[in-house]
Amino acid sequence: MKLNFSKPKCLWNIKTSLGEGITWVNSSKNIYFVDIYDNKLFSYNISTNKKKKFKFKKKICFIFQKKKNLFLCGFEKEISFYDLKKKIFFKTIKVEENIKSNRINDGCIDNKGNLWFGTMNKFEKSNKGSLYCLDRHFNLTKVDTKYTVPNGPIFENNTTMYHTDSAKRIIYKIKISNNFKIISKKIFVKFEKKDGYPDGMTLDCKGNLWVCKFKGFGISIYNKKSKNIGNISIPAKNVTKCVFGGENNRDLFIITARVKNNKKELQKYKFSGGLFKVKTNIKGKLENKLKHKND
Repeated sequence: MKLNFSKPKCLWNIKTSLGEGITWVNSSKNIYFVDIYDNKLFSYNISTNKKKKFKFKKKICFIFQKKKNLFLCGFEKEISFYDLKKKIFFKTIKVEENIKSNRINDGCIDNKGNLWFGTMNKFEKSNKGSLYCLDRHFNLTKVDTKYTVPNGPIFENNTTMYHTDSAKRIIYKIKISNNFKIISKKIFVKFEKKDGYPDGMTLDCKGNLWVCKFKGFGISIYNKKSKNIGNISIPAKNVTKCVFGGENNRDLFIITARVKNNKKELQKYKFSGGLFKVKTNIKGKLENKLKHKND
């Protein structure tokens, strides 16, 4: 099957400093995403074009819906449930309190409803980041170590995930046991310097991996054999995370960032930090649902 894409459309020129953590909620037709550096959460409704902004007192790194207005959020040093309507926090799990210079980064939900996420040095100056799993019973397991900028965890099936160390330009394919131990870890793709840095990722229904490129102006698509089978150009230098959604789950929603752009680049790429949509001819893999309880 040959992949086809529309020209990217900027839905919201929101100008995020570090847009990340994009997720699709089909029941409400909302896209949610965050600006890590500005402590903000945004929602955009594709049916009504209604836009909302939420401000926090700490960095918010990702968000996944549990039910209606209740979301599981990754903040700088903790995982918490948060009710967007009532503005109330529930059940907080602290993360790496002993490593002051680290923060949480990207996350995903696996096929069994567990939360996976990475931590990183907030200045990107050490490899003291790790990969964690927070299971459905809120047990926190450190699964892997020595990451500089962990990104884009995404699960192909119950036991196989893709995970990136952006700083090393490497996407790993990792097999995980039932008790969250690594069975095998192999390099799936290594980016060339000209390609930028692999960032957030998603999968389509055929198992192709769609990889956002920080400093790479777009998205590259790889089949299960690591072959590049398509590229999408985005009019922004730093493309950080993408998710399938929309009608029949065929639209790709993409968030970008203004950070690490100079003045000339921001003038040339005026939609940097914006939210984009690309229509495709393939269905995305549905995002997995949380199984954690908030009580």
